[in-house]
Amino acid sequence: MKKMKCLLLIASLLATLQCANADDAAASGFSGKVIETTNTAGYTYVLVDTGSQKLWAATTEFAVKVGDAVAVASGVPMTNYHSKSLNRDFDVVYFTGGITLSGSSVGAAPALPPGHPPLPTAPAQALPPGHPALTGPATSAKIDLAGIKRADGGKTVAEIFAAQTKLAGKTVSVRGKVVKYNAQILGKNWLHLQDGSGSAEKNNNDLTVTTAADAKLGDTVLVTGKVSTKKDFGAGYKYDVILEDAKVTVE
Repeated sequence: MKKMKCLLLIASLLATLQCANADDAAASGFSGKVIETTNTAGYTYVLVDTGSQKLWAATTEFAVKVGDAVAVASGVPMTNYHSKSLNRDFDVVYFTGGITLSGSSVGAAPALPPGHPPLPTAPAQALPPGHPALTGPATSAKIDLAGIKRADGGKTVAEIFAAQTKLAGKTVSVRGKVVKYNAQILGKNWLHLQDGSGSAEKNNNDLTVTTAADAKLGDTVLVTGKVSTKKDFGAGYKYDVILEDAKVTVE
């Protein structure tokens, strides 16, 4: 009986290890035939049968049909992901910057809106349409930043950039206006916040924030979140400074 329990335990451990290895392999890329596909909110989702697994991947919208052979580049795995636009839950979706369809790369430059700044740290195809800029200030309509008051006990945008090393891992508050807003990218809402401090030339006037809260362009908001530095989400999503999972109050 003890021997049987040991054998069962070993088998369970081996199965767990195999699953972990499979997940690692999937994150680094996979290929196969499309057995299901759908478009929503500027994305194309494809269910790929690799022969050993059936895996979901998503990238910027492109033309694909069931039966097409595709190769999915390394991506960011989002586990237990809920798509609001599809009203559907996924065990895991690999968000990737590139899918090759019949030898042609898809999800490329058209993903960026007109006038979007260049992305020196990542290829344009790594971003869904309208994603906040990875470096430098966001491109946006002119928004009046006059008269924005510092948050009680908080920091200005420029001060957060200046003290980023000391503030890393700490929670800070900042008040500003939303100069760019994008909903439900990698399961989060993304906004760019400016308060009139800093300068575009020094790249310290525009702060990226992730949140579950809703906002819109031009809103004055009080934001409280954890400062992260040198943040790399994978697939080219890199930020020198970012406030993550912030509480956002529209004033």
